[in-house]
Amino acid sequence: MTEQQAPSSDPDGEALDRPLTLAVLRHLVRKDWKGMPGDTLVVLSRDAEGNGYSPFSTYSRSRYAPIGSNDLVGEVYPLPQELKEDPSLRQLYADGIPDSAVPALVLFPLG
Repeated sequence: MTEQQAPSSDPDGEALDRPLTLAVLRHLVRKDWKGMPGDTLVVLSRDAEGNGYSPFSTYSRSRYAPIGSNDLVGEVYPLPQELKEDPSLRQLYADGIPDSAVPALVLFPLG
């Protein structure tokens, strides 16, 4: 297994200790990974310790809210527009969505 690397746009080298933002991901794609072949497989780790891996499969634009005091574990919720357009989603989230939910790009593994 190769060692995890912090994004180059992280001058303090603390990227592994905090969530990656879309701005950093864009930087990585445009700069650090620019020369990589287009058929390079994107693989997701199941957890921070590297216990299991799976190829990247799909993504969703959603909202994320941490569960309790642990910011590293949470739930994903639909966007307001999705709730507006889908009565079954409104029913599923009838108890509401936490005020702490923020926009998120959610990446899903294949397996």
